[in-house]
Amino acid sequence: MGKKKKAPRKILGVDIGGSGIKGAPVQTRTGELISERYRIPTPQPATPKAVAETVHEIMKATGWKKPIGCTVPGRVVRGVVQTAANIDDAWIGTDARSLFSKVCGVPVAVLNDADAAGVAEMKYGAGKKEEGTTLLLTFGTGIGSALFVDGCLVPNTEFGHIRYDHRIAEHVAADSVRTKEHLSWEKWAKRRVQPVLEMYEFLLAPDLIIVGGGVSKPERWEIFSPFLDTKAKLVPAALGNEAGIVGAALACREMLKAG
Repeated sequence: MGKKKKAPRKILGVDIGGSGIKGAPVQTRTGELISERYRIPTPQPATPKAVAETVHEIMKATGWKKPIGCTVPGRVVRGVVQTAANIDDAWIGTDARSLFSKVCGVPVAVLNDADAAGVAEMKYGAGKKEEGTTLLLTFGTGIGSALFVDGCLVPNTEFGHIRYDHRIAEHVAADSVRTKEHLSWEKWAKRRVQPVLEMYEFLLAPDLIIVGGGVSKPERWEIFSPFLDTKAKLVPAALGNEAGIVGAALACREMLKAG
């Protein structure tokens, strides 16, 4: 049997969001960012080519010239984006892995943004050493999801798009809805998030639910979490907005190890 390939420990992770594209080199042994993260506003319209060029700008800004990992806010199967709920429709059918590699000039690992955050939380954050079924939910512009069974990722779940109350879940309970409809934290938690969490618990019976996104910041979590009641253990994400960057770097490392 041949020896396993050694992958670099320091890898650039890039997290593509609706408002900003953020990147930083990550020490994958610890999950820590080894420099300040660099952020560029997401181009509008956020077409594949424009976003790929912005990712390349982050590479140049950080002086990075090696393989990278990238998240995409959509379902990603073998590098191809299949959905575009909160990004430009031009992404549907785009081979993001090939596009990013061509524009950036290096091999690129691509995965769903919530999956990346989940991978990071399971390895270094709130899900570390957890067994059973763990569900990570990111509340932001939409609702991202990542599902793990005994630490193994079930990719591309996209539970934010499940229908609830004649709408889809993220149109009911995303943090952007709270802002748009001027809901108090209490009303948002009780009338929007709680019933959606109950639906997820009925469908999945998770042992642990990790809440990520901007609402997981301590000052926000303390305000609204007392109004939530779940059968599963409910905790805030530990890595905050850095989770996607860390998860992207970890995905790249796995790609390099696999050869």
